[in-house]
Amino acid sequence: MNLEEINAVKKLLSKPQKIVIVPHKNPDGDAIGSTLALWHYLKNMEHDAFIISPNSYPKFLKWIPGNEQILNFEKENSQAKEKIKQASLIFTLDFNHLGRIGQMEPALEEASAEFIMIDHHQAPSDYAHITYSDITMSSTCEMVYNFLEFLGDTDRITPKMADCLYTGIMTDTGSFKYSSTTSRTHKVVAQLIEKGAENTKIHNLVYDTNTPSSLHLLGCALKNMVILEEYNTAYIILSQEELDANNFQKGDTEGFVNYGLTLKGINFAVIFIENKEEGIIKISFRSEGDFSVNEFARKHFNGGGHTNAAGGRSDISLTETAKHFVALLKGYKEELNS
Repeated sequence: MNLEEINAVKKLLSKPQKIVIVPHKNPDGDAIGSTLALWHYLKNMEHDAFIISPNSYPKFLKWIPGNEQILNFEKENSQAKEKIKQASLIFTLDFNHLGRIGQMEPALEEASAEFIMIDHHQAPSDYAHITYSDITMSSTCEMVYNFLEFLGDTDRITPKMADCLYTGIMTDTGSFKYSSTTSRTHKVVAQLIEKGAENTKIHNLVYDTNTPSSLHLLGCALKNMVILEEYNTAYIILSQEELDANNFQKGDTEGFVNYGLTLKGINFAVIFIENKEEGIIKISFRSEGDFSVNEFARKHFNGGGHTNAAGGRSDISLTETAKHFVALLKGYKEELNS
């Protein structure tokens, strides 16, 4: 953020505001952690602040301090719409295009509030009055820490806020193993631990949550893995029938896509998950090295994200989607083998 933007934010927050904070649809640890950390900060500054999530999120995130205050747009629609209508300021966190909030999009498009975007994904759109976008950042939670530093308010970070921010950084860096993890990331995390983040407890609450059903589903996913050595690629398919047979709960497939990258020689991993309720195939892409899954997802699967981590979707059948994907790889063979 430049000085003009920082001063503009300070001016906006210098008087009481009605504020709505919004994460993307199907929010992950970074989205929930960043919105809750900002919510705690704004409430402590005596603003009238609310978080409205487009839909629900995994159970392993529902311990994060303040999560019980989050409004679910799908389930609390009238109340959420009224909060958006009344808002004088709207923060959007961990996404950069209103298409990422599903059914909430019309409500935000009609809002009269000023918008502030904080996000680390590529190709931001221009809906926000103030945009803090940095694709080099490990996570939106790291950016929220920076945001508070820009405002001169890191001394206001409470233990609850530290827990929120640590959670988002930990999950979005794959427990600090992704290339987006920098020395600055570790310095921020060190500060959060000093401010009260319970790092070991957080790790256990997020990752040690398997059930027999979720482990059986993982076994099914690994059994379905297809390895394409000529393209250094591995992909997994999960049908709705397989999800139902293993009592699928939101969040159960978190991290499944990464198993492909643990194989020697594989630098592109994908998972295709059928969602009959929405009538789509949800897709997660991961890569190692210079192969941009962001560009691949944007070009072929109505998605996007980061260079090494992105999402997408397909409106054709699961089988047809997989066939289409494999056919596309022929055009990337040289790049995937470089």
